[in-house]
Amino acid sequence: MTLIILYVATVALFLGLDVLGLRFIVKPVFDQDIGDMLLDNPRYGPALVFYLFYVVGLLSFVSVPALRGETGLLTVFLLGAGFGGIAYGTYEFSNLATLKGWTWKMLTTDLIWGMALTGTSAAGGLAIARALTKT
Repeated sequence: MTLIILYVATVALFLGLDVLGLRFIVKPVFDQDIGDMLLDNPRYGPALVFYLFYVVGLLSFVSVPALRGETGLLTVFLLGAGFGGIAYGTYEFSNLATLKGWTWKMLTTDLIWGMALTGTSAAGGLAIARALTKT
């Protein structure tokens, strides 16, 4: 039951925070450089698949090992941010290397956001799971 709570809490945090971050942090920067490439209405199906699978990876490498130990929330945040840096960095640096119009500003904005989002979701999800399953 703890793993289900951890997963649901982490997905909810990640999705909820990312809706805000995409709208107010990432989209304005991307609009400046590749606005003509962006869809008016995003495809939510592929986005949902990303969220669900990404959180499985985050839990596998960060949250579940922390849940089994006495890992502090700051450490979990930093490990989550590192995981986010690897994942978002892969996407951003690959795009910068291969796509016309991709900019360093887009890369740094999305990379920093992805690291903060992933670290916060990992630490928050773990805190919620610990609080709700404390015996």
